[in-house]
Amino acid sequence: MSSSSSDLVRQRQRAVEVYLPEEVQGEGEVGSSVASTAAGSAASTAPDIASLVEKALAKLPPEMAAEAKDPKRKAKSRDPGWQFGWWPDIAKKDSAQCIFCKTITPSGISRFKQHLAGGYGDAIGCPSCPEIVRRQMDAYIKKNTRSRVLVVLEVQQDSEEGEGDEVEEVEPEKMPSSGTKTKQKKAAAKKKMAQASIAAYVAAAGAGSSKPANQKNTKSVVTMLRKTPEQVVSERHKFKTSQSTIEQCTKKENKQVVDDHVADFFYENRIPFNVINSRSWEIMLESIGQYGPGYRSPSYHEIRQPLLEKAVKRTTELRKKHEEAWKEYGCTLMSDGWTDTSHRHIINFLANSPAGTFFLGSVDASSEVASMDLLADLLEKQIDNIGREYVVQLVTDNGSNFKAAGRILMERIPHLFWTPCDAHCLNLLLQDIGEIKQFNITINSAKKVSRFLYKHGRLLDLMRQKIGGDLVRPAVTRFATSYLTLASMYKHKNGLRNLVVSEEWHNNSLSRSAEGKRVENIILSATFWTKMEDCLKASQPLLIALRIADGDETPAAPEITAAMDVAKSTIKESLKHNTDLRDEVLALYNTRWDTQMEQKLYGAALFLNPSKFFAIREKDKRQASRLRGMFNQVLWKMEPNDEVSSKISQQADDYELSAGESFSMPLAIRDRDKKNPIRWWGAYGADTFELQCLAKKIISLCCSASGCERNWSEFSAFHTKKRNRLEHKRLNDLVYVSYNKKMSNRFQKIQELGCKGRRSNPLLLEEFQWDNEWVDENCGDGVPWAVVDEAIGASENLRGRNLPRVAATRAVAAVKKTYVRNKKRRRGTSAAPDISEGEDDSDHDADARNEAEEDQDASDPVAMEEDEDNHGRASATDEDGGGFCVDVELLE
Repeated sequence: MSSSSSDLVRQRQRAVEVYLPEEVQGEGEVGSSVASTAAGSAASTAPDIASLVEKALAKLPPEMAAEAKDPKRKAKSRDPGWQFGWWPDIAKKDSAQCIFCKTITPSGISRFKQHLAGGYGDAIGCPSCPEIVRRQMDAYIKKNTRSRVLVVLEVQQDSEEGEGDEVEEVEPEKMPSSGTKTKQKKAAAKKKMAQASIAAYVAAAGAGSSKPANQKNTKSVVTMLRKTPEQVVSERHKFKTSQSTIEQCTKKENKQVVDDHVADFFYENRIPFNVINSRSWEIMLESIGQYGPGYRSPSYHEIRQPLLEKAVKRTTELRKKHEEAWKEYGCTLMSDGWTDTSHRHIINFLANSPAGTFFLGSVDASSEVASMDLLADLLEKQIDNIGREYVVQLVTDNGSNFKAAGRILMERIPHLFWTPCDAHCLNLLLQDIGEIKQFNITINSAKKVSRFLYKHGRLLDLMRQKIGGDLVRPAVTRFATSYLTLASMYKHKNGLRNLVVSEEWHNNSLSRSAEGKRVENIILSATFWTKMEDCLKASQPLLIALRIADGDETPAAPEITAAMDVAKSTIKESLKHNTDLRDEVLALYNTRWDTQMEQKLYGAALFLNPSKFFAIREKDKRQASRLRGMFNQVLWKMEPNDEVSSKISQQADDYELSAGESFSMPLAIRDRDKKNPIRWWGAYGADTFELQCLAKKIISLCCSASGCERNWSEFSAFHTKKRNRLEHKRLNDLVYVSYNKKMSNRFQKIQELGCKGRRSNPLLLEEFQWDNEWVDENCGDGVPWAVVDEAIGASENLRGRNLPRVAATRAVAAVKKTYVRNKKRRRGTSAAPDISEGEDDSDHDADARNEAEEDQDASDPVAMEEDEDNHGRASATDEDGGGFCVDVELLE
């Protein structure tokens, strides 16, 4: 080493150890000084130690003294610790007993020497050990510590380049160890590991970091500074960039290998491809990447029980965010029943708020009768679990037991409201409309077309080429799939017409079958499309209201009443050309609205919705007064304190008249249509704090229990025909983790997108084109399809198979009544039962068409059964190969 380096050593040096029980620092030859000191002290004090040992043995009982002198009870080693101890039990050679205090020390001779030396945390010091023995043991322990001492030179800033990298190793003098050869091999392995750790430590020391010599092994600096997998994925979604990183560019080949393994895993285990889009999938891959090589997956038992229990605990932490929202906005408790493939009756419970829907749990009620008292007790228990003061509304289906349970709970909890599921009510209304005779015939005809096309592969492929996709598509909502499919069929009517007049269609033998000819006549019939148009005009406004009721991204309570009013006025305007049909549809609408859907709570929510209420007040003052009356009744029920309720009523007057400092601001008036109701009240309701708190609880409510339906989808995904032995607790835990994690990731994605995200908001009625939802009369070119219908007689062919009967009917048009034979008369029977009395000529064509439809249904028993059982409902099945609504997976 150069002279300048020697000067630096004398100026400043630092000792670094890997396994140091105690910091040892010194100048010059550290190891030799310790060795010489120990050797000198051992030589000078040997006679004294021998006399001390004899005195200590004399004080022991004779039996114990004999054991201490027995050479078989000591290891064949030159370790000085065996002068002062022995094995009390030969079978347990890890324990040593002290001759001074008779204490038995476990864990071998090293721990026993620490007992004699004292001052070590791993062993209790001997109270009777002489001082000379204590010093000898302490020196021996320090001398024989398995450690490597490094002297790291810390140079000054003006030193020459490269001098700071010099490291001098000083190894202590090797002394015989008390361990066996196995221990020595283990010590050598630890020594190699220590050298690797020293290299990393020196690099950190060169950067200016310092680590105490007695600090235990902890997380590295890189691990502590590295972001968690959740944070990495969240930032990746928040700051989306298409530019590749340097790491991605330099590891293309390695990435290709990993991608191949991931793809093989998906293909072999039949995992749906949309799992790739899951946030938890990205977090899992990031976590494995941070772990590094050598990761092994958990075992079957671990992922089945202990890891599931941990996941349940982590998911419970998500509830804290929802509890904060429940305190500020209140919540809606939803409940529904379901029977699984094992015929267990399960009742689930969910809580909805602006923070999202949270699955609380489920109950297996298979051994009980789902009576109103049982349901009331179960629901009350969940309300107490959430907090009675936070639950504003209870939403269930329209079952009689749930209705009765709701009445019982409203008596027990005065401020609670029970409301039926609006999505279920709208579905029943659409079912009622679908049972109207004219609509029923149209729906059945559309089903025949859909079944025939989807039942034959060649025709299905030809249809997809003509219309550019599928005819039957997944419904936007979970209800009214039939009407949404009718809309899809009406949208592609020109493509369907081009299909049945194409050369490929006529070259196919199926088109010449009886069923194929009937499908061709249906598609080319102008009457069929006219009746379908009326069906869509009656159902489409209700479908838009259903989308609002079914949405869960934004509260629907302040919008549903306005949506239903718009739907009613739209139906009146659209069906004004057919007054009888319009009156029949509106009668069904009024029945459902008056008996089930009109709720005072939703009227109060509309009153507190500034984007709708002030427009209603300008157009219909009577309706505005009704809404204010509903708000007053809700206020009286929710606020029992007379003083507070009076104050809120006065503040509501300022809101209604746009008076006061906050409500009269031009900015507040301008933001009525720009902000959603919750944010508007948060921005401009501070001066009326009591009204603001009440408004947040009312306008934050949902109006359907669709979350329960989606939750049952999670149950059915776990509990399948092949996986049907899951006990209820494990099934509940799996759904608890899956559903709540998905909902959390979904709302997190919405927050990340913010105002930049382009997603459908079903609560904004203005997004839907009410006037242009139906027919574009100028969309066709060339010969009008009405001319084609008249030329080939498509509509005429749909009026029945008995064409001579129709011709005869037209020939006697002047006769008001005619008699037509319906079926062949048996021998020996009278003619009267076989003859039906006809109607006037003006109505006879429609009756003939209805009879033809009924005859066709009678010839198709499967279709007849489905039509009778499934009116107004998605009723496609996989077994028969057809159906009006095809499963989603068949279309993707």
